[in-house]
Amino acid sequence: MLEKILNIPFKVLLKILKSHPKSLSWTMKKVLKLHSFSYHLAGELAILHEGGIHPKHKILLYKEWFVDQIEVQDIVFDIGCNTGLLADKLSEKAKHVYGIEIEESLVAKAKKTINKDNIDFICADATSYDFSQYAVHCITLSNVLEHIEYRVTFLKKLINNIPWKDMSNRRIYIRVPLIEREWPAVYKKQVGLDYRLDPTHFTEYTVKEFYEEMSASGIEVVSHEIRFGEIFTLCKVIN
Repeated sequence: MLEKILNIPFKVLLKILKSHPKSLSWTMKKVLKLHSFSYHLAGELAILHEGGIHPKHKILLYKEWFVDQIEVQDIVFDIGCNTGLLADKLSEKAKHVYGIEIEESLVAKAKKTINKDNIDFICADATSYDFSQYAVHCITLSNVLEHIEYRVTFLKKLINNIPWKDMSNRRIYIRVPLIEREWPAVYKKQVGLDYRLDPTHFTEYTVKEFYEEMSASGIEVVSHEIRFGEIFTLCKVIN
């Protein structure tokens, strides 16, 4: 049915749909779903085309952003480290990097491909893990918070559990996706369609919502920048 609709000239299709409100609503939602499908398919095809690496790594330069923020003497905890790509990059500058990841297969891949004296990988659930044995200067959370349901509870527990090296300068570097990346994402949510970039996301933020959530967690957003629909932030724990 949708294939037949797409073969109709654009102006003719609009004319038909204007005279049939029920068909207009149905078609609009199908096209929005097609928009989501195309986005995800494009991502998977791009990964294949680029030899297994998503092109967003070169476009967003998110790893480079995190490296620019930290200091050479820093001991860093990279939470939700996945296969260790960010941790590996951080280790080129930081004194030491700890990476924690819940998925065993991802940690196994990180340990297999990255072997450095100043990196340790931990397979555990960060929302329940005891961080008290690791004293660090700062924390990185790159596309992690959106996967956690009770984020304020998690952040408060994390802040209190970490034995910070410098209590006067407790830094957290956060990157999360914004629903404000484009109008279709916001509209999908308004009409009851799945707007998320990933089905495991519990949220995708507006800038206002992100600031409010950080404030509720006892965190101050010192600065932020937006790249391709993601917000990159330097945060500090409120003393």
